[in-house]
Amino acid sequence: MASVRYESAGRVATITLDRPERLNAIDGSMPAGIREAVERAGADDDVHVIVVTGAGRAFGSGYDLVEYAESPSPWSQEMPWDPMLDFRMMWANTQDFMSLWRSTKPTIAKVRGFAVAGGSDIALCCDLVVMADDARIGYPPARVWGCPTTAMWVYRLGAERAKRMLLTGDLVTGTEAAAMGLVLESVPDADLDERVDQLAQRIATVPRNQLMMQKLMVNQAIDAMGLTQTQMFATVFDGVARHSPEGTWFKDLAEREGFKEAVRMRDSGEPIAPDTERPTPGKSRGESRES
Repeated sequence: MASVRYESAGRVATITLDRPERLNAIDGSMPAGIREAVERAGADDDVHVIVVTGAGRAFGSGYDLVEYAESPSPWSQEMPWDPMLDFRMMWANTQDFMSLWRSTKPTIAKVRGFAVAGGSDIALCCDLVVMADDARIGYPPARVWGCPTTAMWVYRLGAERAKRMLLTGDLVTGTEAAAMGLVLESVPDADLDERVDQLAQRIATVPRNQLMMQKLMVNQAIDAMGLTQTQMFATVFDGVARHSPEGTWFKDLAEREGFKEAVRMRDSGEPIAPDTERPTPGKSRGESRES
């Protein structure tokens, strides 16, 4: 698990996203590494609770855009693209992240710095999220080139506030995230480690079978709301977003000028991909509107 570090002490296991030089950006091995670490904790009868954190100054900065946006990658196929090939790849990652949600042992995300894009997916798959007041969370690829495949925003926030976040792609601070009910609480960064440890140690005193029953009961209510179906649509839409005219614009821009410039333009507040041409309905791409 080159991108993920696992350790345990007493009744608490810690899973660390371990690419600090890239702000723990998701590479090809991280999703499976998370699942393997969760399974390891699940098989350890000494472990009662799992803490998920990031090495260095961030929780997670999303998918590594140097790897996936600046260079050719499986996430951007040549046209015509195969949506089911894309779905198979992204669905596997989604299920790896969801191992945190489905784990029979409680999971706590400890967020400092950033939990953005795919990093927010990982954090929001945990049962509880505690953020530093000045940490930032959001899903900027909702503006172009993505859809949150885990769909946890709507289940945590409800429809209107989830739309507020995903129709803008804005980031909010830990303080704001706690106020809107996205995360459990936020604390000053200097107190984050101590607060998460207090919470983990308190949970760890409960018998494993009790923890399992309470978590399964709550999760079943969410499952009954259609979580699996929603995630299926979200994962398909994520592939569509990367292969739409605007998604192709973003990818081409990242390859030509680097992902930082593409992200700057995505988040600038100016219209996205203003030069993107769309075929008129009922006409081929080769026909003009006057023809």
